Amino acid sequence: MTAVGSGAPAALAVRAITAAQHAEWVESRPSVSFLQVPEWAQVKVGWRGESVGWFLGSRLVGAGLVLSRPVPRLPQRSLAYLPEGPDIDWLGAAHPDLGLGAWLSPLLEHCRGKGAFQVKMGPPVALRRWQAATVKAAMGSDHPAARISEVMADWHNGAAAKLVERLTAGGWTQRPASGAGFGDVQPRYVFCLPLAGRTLDDVFAGFNQLWRRNVRKAEKAGVVVREGTRDDLAAFHPVYVETAARDGFTPRGLPYFERMWDALNSRVPGRLRLYVAEHAGHVAAATIMVTVGEHAWYSYGASTTADRDVRPSNALQWRMMQDAHAAGCSVYDLRGIADTLDPADHLHGLVQFKVGTGGYAQEYVGEWDYVLRPLWAKGFRTYLARKG
Repeated sequence: MTAVGSGAPAALAVRAITAAQHAEWVESRPSVSFLQVPEWAQVKVGWRGESVGWFLGSRLVGAGLVLSRPVPRLPQRSLAYLPEGPDIDWLGAAHPDLGLGAWLSPLLEHCRGKGAFQVKMGPPVALRRWQAATVKAAMGSDHPAARISEVMADWHNGAAAKLVERLTAGGWTQRPASGAGFGDVQPRYVFCLPLAGRTLDDVFAGFNQLWRRNVRKAEKAGVVVREGTRDDLAAFHPVYVETAARDGFTPRGLPYFERMWDALNSRVPGRLRLYVAEHAGHVAAATIMVTVGEHAWYSYGASTTADRDVRPSNALQWRMMQDAHAAGCSVYDLRGIADTLDPADHLHGLVQFKVGTGGYAQEYVGEWDYVLRPLWAKGFRTYLARKG
């Protein structure tokens, strides 16, 4: 698009927009990450949230949620973070005459003006995919690769690879993937189940034999799955804490989940849904699903060790898949997986569990940083390292 009376591309401007404007943008899109809806700012205590828009003249052509984490005792300086965002024309499909710099330069200037010393973002752009059969074959090989990333992908996005090159050339940097392969803050590797153009019978038939057997086992054992209410978060949380102790991660407090419920359901009721699996009169497992447009995410899960044999987790996943399908979602996203094929890795079982759904592993281009004020950025890294 060009400016009136000029052969040069029109300049993009980034400025703050209201939450209502941002929500309207989200509703006009097939989907954006739930971490990029304006209500997500209400969940993140200790961060300031701001909705920003990209404008061509008076027309909104992109939007994002910027979360700013102030420096302790110096709130005028902050780290600006756009988790799984922003939602802009990353690959130039709608605006081929606008280069990457035309989109990102005004974002950097806006954040600099707000006191940011560094901008972190996670372009929601897929780089590679591996079908479940490919991952399974790699797991069963006599000489298996150590990581999914070392296996030949079934699909590769050349435009995304060029995006990585342009980000690097533009001064953006990327931290190496962690040993687990999850990436920086948000997962670089996820596992997705396609729903578009498939019946539920198709989806169930796509499960591996163990998954189908476990869904049926839960039903025969009398596991009952129901949709919970906000009050049921209090029953979900102890099971979640048990899961954290078993799997070795730090659990979030109950107020966090209450904020998630209140914030994400405030504008779109039912955007966040809690599912509870009961067995013999008690909670055996529970999960949280979030839906934005055509995309549904399995966000959090919890299960008791005592009830593992009746497979409540499989029953919950199947129920959420059915509800996502009924809602017209094109994809059910099981979220992060580790980039590991090593049976000795404690995260290998998570990969196996998700691969059993018959979907595909997907790698994103990952999270990227741009330093605006080097001394402040260095000082903040030192602070975080000391804090542990």
